[in-house]
Amino acid sequence: MKILHLDTNHPLLIQQLSELGFENHEDYTSTKSEIEEKIHLYDGIVIRSRFSIDRLFLDKATNLKFIGRVGAGLENIDCDYAESLNVLLISAPEGNRNAVGEHALGMLLSLFNKLNKADREVRDGRWLREENRGIELDGKTVGIIGYGNMGKAFAKKLRGFDVDVIFYDLKENIGDENASQVSLIEFQKRADVVSLHTPQTPLTLNMVNHDFIDQFHKPFWLLNTARGKSIVTKHLVEALKTGKVLGAGLDVLEYEKSSFENLFTNDLPEEFEFLIQSENVILSPHVAGWTLESKEKLAQVIVDKIKENFC
Repeated sequence: MKILHLDTNHPLLIQQLSELGFENHEDYTSTKSEIEEKIHLYDGIVIRSRFSIDRLFLDKATNLKFIGRVGAGLENIDCDYAESLNVLLISAPEGNRNAVGEHALGMLLSLFNKLNKADREVRDGRWLREENRGIELDGKTVGIIGYGNMGKAFAKKLRGFDVDVIFYDLKENIGDENASQVSLIEFQKRADVVSLHTPQTPLTLNMVNHDFIDQFHKPFWLLNTARGKSIVTKHLVEALKTGKVLGAGLDVLEYEKSSFENLFTNDLPEEFEFLIQSENVILSPHVAGWTLESKEKLAQVIVDKIKENFC
């Protein structure tokens, strides 16, 4: 079987697939249209988020048996059409779930203890102790939306704290020793912290908007290590200004390109300028699952799943 690799990944991926007898080709620079001209030669492709795999691409991939996405989400693939063509979709949420859980916890603790603000002030020669008095996580209710691999990993990281961990998910009866499942109404009544761990779907696009935020009974802290388009940035900024949202840790942004590699090249809106200037907002460039360890684990999960299905 021939596999075309469209993004660079950990070298173990190609090394182990070669040892299993697969023929591996790499093309990290050709345009999508150029790839479409030769994709019929391949049985499988391995991609991160370089470009979307749409109907036109799939129609040209006449011998395709699988798509390996070195990451968690599959929103850059027309999954329904691929499955109708009997193309197996392989993703690797197991590979970076621990990294995401740690990143979310790090963002939360940094927000509560004003670490970014205090660091900048000390570097500027300002020693402001009372102004940087933090709050403690113990005693709070942490709410998780989406209790799959990422949500469960974050809940596990919270086990060392004296907190109540609740979650809301469309799937029923999936609570465990780390978190209790509740209705959305109860979630919005109790949560002090809201952490998003949902895939990008029609249901999660613009999920955090005016109506969603207004349903919460008390001001809350918001974390997003999932997908940027789940939050309407303008509505978040308005909630930050009124104090309905106390602070935000955003690893992903509404303005990202679909490849996740860049922000949009056009002028960013004034809401983003507000986020940049806000002392109660922490930003990172879509790296929650982007650790040295996760790079290796993601590749290993893809290898293992290809081996399981095609060897």
